[in-house]
Amino acid sequence: MEFSLFKNIFKGDKVIWMVYFFLSLVSIIEVYSATSTLSYKSGDYLGPIMSHSIYIFIGALLAWGIHLIPCRWFKLLPVLMLPLSFFLLLAVFFIGVSENDAARWIPIFGIKFQPSEMAKAAVVISVAQILASMQGEKQANPKAFKYIMWITVIICGLIAPENLSTAGMLFGVVFLMMFIGRVSMVQLAKLVAVIGLAIGSIISFIMLVPDDDGESTSKVTHRAATWKNRITNHFSEKDTLDLTGKDAQTAYAQIAIATSNVVGKLPGNSVQRDFLPQAYSDFIYAIIIEELGLAGGFFVLMLYIILLIRAGKIASHSERNFPAFLIIGLALMLVSQALVNMMVAVGLFPVTGQNLPLISRGGSSMLVNCCYIGMMLSISRYVNKKQEIKAGIETIEEETSMTNMYYNDENLK
Repeated sequence: MEFSLFKNIFKGDKVIWMVYFFLSLVSIIEVYSATSTLSYKSGDYLGPIMSHSIYIFIGALLAWGIHLIPCRWFKLLPVLMLPLSFFLLLAVFFIGVSENDAARWIPIFGIKFQPSEMAKAAVVISVAQILASMQGEKQANPKAFKYIMWITVIICGLIAPENLSTAGMLFGVVFLMMFIGRVSMVQLAKLVAVIGLAIGSIISFIMLVPDDDGESTSKVTHRAATWKNRITNHFSEKDTLDLTGKDAQTAYAQIAIATSNVVGKLPGNSVQRDFLPQAYSDFIYAIIIEELGLAGGFFVLMLYIILLIRAGKIASHSERNFPAFLIIGLALMLVSQALVNMMVAVGLFPVTGQNLPLISRGGSSMLVNCCYIGMMLSISRYVNKKQEIKAGIETIEEETSMTNMYYNDENLK
């Protein structure tokens, strides 16, 4: 009876629900530990974790509510979200709140909202809808590539000046969606060539920017010095760790990981959380490894990998194109961001400012990521329902066939 009640409340794929539950659990434990510095400075030892727990609770309600919505309704979202994202991203240049040398937030009723989070969802849903509606017998209609590029280039172009890593990551997800969506390989090859030239040009521009350009008032180039520092710090050879300079974040993260061992120091016993900037957001994976060990870090990594594998399995069983492309796009968005965050924490990638989805402390990003989970669960609920109907029809046909065979045998007798 209790299992039946649980099944009726939490519909959709149970594996995705379990992954979401474990990510939320890790988030509460590790954010509580990593925010000790904030608690000490403010004197409020429960304030930081309480606000984070409230966001997790609201996010869980959003995920639960959205997973009950028929996934076909998601097709209507780009009509509102794309224009709204466009205007909010433009507004960031004029009224954006600056934090860590980047103006990415807009204050709405006292809450800092990151328009790029909405924009990512709008683009992924739009691309899924275009790919689904323009599928041919052998490949997607060539016009699909043009429509997708118009949307993606405009949105990524608005995101890039303040958040280059997010723009690049979103473009990469769209590229993978087009590859999965059978867009012409010739078109994709040309796009790869253009991207290569663009990356080379951007890197050349960044490396030519003077080191003191961070004080520039330009709305387009004021982040270039920060990007240059991150690239040069990552690829420069170091004999010792710099604990005082611009590379201090990476240094403390490496210390946290190096001192973790296999089982870690256990939750609440991190040392580097008191020295590592953004220990509760951008570098929380380093704190996870320090406290939960390499085993805990691998467990968190596998949760994201399982989420991607599960999305692929659900997409393969979908009878319609839109739900299949959408769940793959949403999973790629979450997992790619998680992998970038992890690579930064372990020193395999330059610092980007990407948080760990569904774990890092945050407001708008946490809520939007929970909406992703809700949409994935809605799609899984649709696919499961279709499979149950199909299985029921096959059972009826099999029983009918067996009955006919029985009566035929009786008639022969």
